[in-house]
This record gives sequence, structure tokens and C-alpha cells, in this order.
Amino acid sequence: MAVVTVLTFLVAAAASLFMAWSIGAGSSGSTPFAPAVGANAISVMRAGLIVGVLGFLGAVLQGANVTEAVGTELIGGVTLTAGAAIVALITAAALVAIGVFAGYPIATAFTVTGSVVGVGLAMGGDPAWAKYAEILTLWVLTPFVGGGIAYVVARALMGERFPERPLTAVLGGFVGVILANIGFAMLGPDGEQASVAEALGGGLGLPEPAGVAAVTLAFATLVAVGVYVDAGRDREGAQRRFLLAMGGLVAFSAGGSQVGLAIGPLVPIFGEVGIPLWALLVGGGVGLLIGSWTGAPRMIKAISQDYASMGPRRSIAALIPSFAIAQTAVAFGIPVSFNEIIVSAIVGAGYAAGDAGVSRAKMGYTVLAWVASLVGSFVLGFGIYSAVGLVL
Repeated sequence: MAVVTVLTFLVAAAASLFMAWSIGAGSSGSTPFAPAVGANAISVMRAGLIVGVLGFLGAVLQGANVTEAVGTELIGGVTLTAGAAIVALITAAALVAIGVFAGYPIATAFTVTGSVVGVGLAMGGDPAWAKYAEILTLWVLTPFVGGGIAYVVARALMGERFPERPLTAVLGGFVGVILANIGFAMLGPDGEQASVAEALGGGLGLPEPAGVAAVTLAFATLVAVGVYVDAGRDREGAQRRFLLAMGGLVAFSAGGSQVGLAIGPLVPIFGEVGIPLWALLVGGGVGLLIGSWTGAPRMIKAISQDYASMGPRRSIAALIPSFAIAQTAVAFGIPVSFNEIIVSAIVGAGYAAGDAGVSRAKMGYTVLAWVASLVGSFVLGFGIYSAVGLVL
């Protein structure tokens, strides 16, 4: 019996690594630097290498919230078994891998959520309606909020109404506000995360809200001034550096969000044998890293060139709301599709130039693939687990 249990755990871990590889090759590995590649700010291969490292760091430092949500909050009344985790992960990973090799960005969050919920219901679990409401709200709002903000920012950067240099500095300040308030595992107590603003604000001798506000303002000012000075010395070079910095931040956020989709189903079963969450995060991060290095270039090309013709300004406009939405999802422990975030923002920024290069046909197929991946993963997860249960 012990041998069977060990083998089952090993198969579950292998399925999780396969899922992590698929995510690294697909959403987290390809989407963060796709706008920068589209703007010719970095090569495809170099983007794949950098995003892999940053995704690994994000997985370890920020991955706990989404990981626990996927593992314990998508279904009620039952706990995922090793067999259920295997079925859910292999089903989702197979669908994502098909998208990678077909050149269409399958929404990983849709496939994993659908398969986990399908398997959980097949086990006799109860729907977690409150969590579903949170998830669906974010999924529905993402294209409109992300695409809308990208459109407005791109129009402002390309227009003549606002001076570009101070406007870019203001955008940098907004990024600084987010940076000061994102959570990191190493800054909080055991099992919790804390932001830089919280960690530093407590040492100022001020009430907590005032301390957090002071540190946040300092971060925003520092980034804004840095961007403003840099743009004054070399406008085109400053655009490129700002764009690459945003790509790095989105890549880090992708690791913090997407690792939970790969290792979340393992949390209940590995927690029972005393394996800590940080060990799972490291393992998932390694899977993301390998996937980014080996499979991401194909999808980077697909997203950067097939959806819209992007310049530096529109690429910056696409990455700023992507970073904000991703960190919101991480903070609330909501599995989110980076393909949906980035593609929506790219399309919004693309329309800011009068529909320049936006492929309606490609977008139509992508949306269809998203819906099909959610429905298909749910049906397959429920059906396969039910069939296996009948046989065994």
C-alpha cells in the first residue's frame, strides 16, 4: 500500500511539473515581454530567458495566495485526492500544450479552474459560489478595464495634448505606488505576506495608515523623478528602459499568479505529509523556468506580432494596466489568465492608433479558444474522473 501511495504522489508531482512547464511555455513565459518584443526593444530568445528567471522569483515570493485558493477554495465539502489532482492537472496541461503548439494562447486559469471544479464536483463536492463570483467578476472586467486603460494611456502618450516627458513620469509614479504596496512572503510573518510600505512604514513612528502612505508617496516620487530625469537625457532610450522594466514587473507578477495553477491541486495532499508550501512554490517555479526557456519563444512571437503592431508607447500603455490587474489578482488570491490580461491590453493599445494592426480574426479565434478551454476542461475533468471512478 505504501508503494502505491508513493507512486501516486510521484505521478501527481509529475503532472504538476508538466502543468508548470505548459504555463511557462504559454501564458507566464510568453505574455509579459510580448509587447516589448513587438516594439523591438528585446529579442525573442533573450525575453524568454529573462522572463523565466523573473517568473521563478515571483512564484517563490508571491505565489502562496493563488496556490492556496486553487487548492482549497474552488470546491467545498471535499478535499482533493492525489487521483483527483492528477486528472485535473493532466487535463488542463494537455489543453494548454495544444494551444502552445497550435500558436493560440489558451487561458491557463480557465483550463485549471474548469478542470479542478469539474473533478471536485465529480467527487461529490459543493460549488463554491462566492469564490466563483469573485473569479468571474475579474475575468469579465479584465478585457474592459485593461483594454480601456491601455487605450486611454496610449492615446495620451501618442497625442499632443499632454507633454510626453511629464506624462511618462506620472505613469512611472503610478507604477511606484503599486510597487510599494505589493505583498512579499519574506516581509510578512509566517504564512502571511507584507508590502514594502507596510514593512518600512511601521518603523517611522507614525500610525499604520500614515506610515504606509508616507512610504508609498516616497516610492512614487522616486520612480517618477527617475523616469523624468532619464527621459530628459535620452528620450528613446528611456522609453526602451521603461518598457523593459514594465515587462520585468509583469513577468514577476505572472510567476506569482500562475504558479498556483500548477501546484495548487497538490496543496491538500502534500500538506498531509508535512511538505511545506514554500517547497511546492520552489518546485513550481522551476517548472515555470524550464517552460519559459524551452517553449515560450513560439508564443512570444504569436502574441507580439499576430495581434497588433506595437510601438514603445503602446507597449508601455499595455503593460501598465496588465501589471496592476495581475497584482490585484495575486493580492486577492484569484486565478487569472495572463493571456486574457495581456491580449486585451495589446488590443486596446492597438486601437489607440486607429485599429493599427489589430487582427479581428485572430481575436475571434482567441476568445473562442478561451471559452472552449473553460467549458472543455470542466467537462473533461468531470467526465474523466467519473469514468476512472467507475472502473476502479
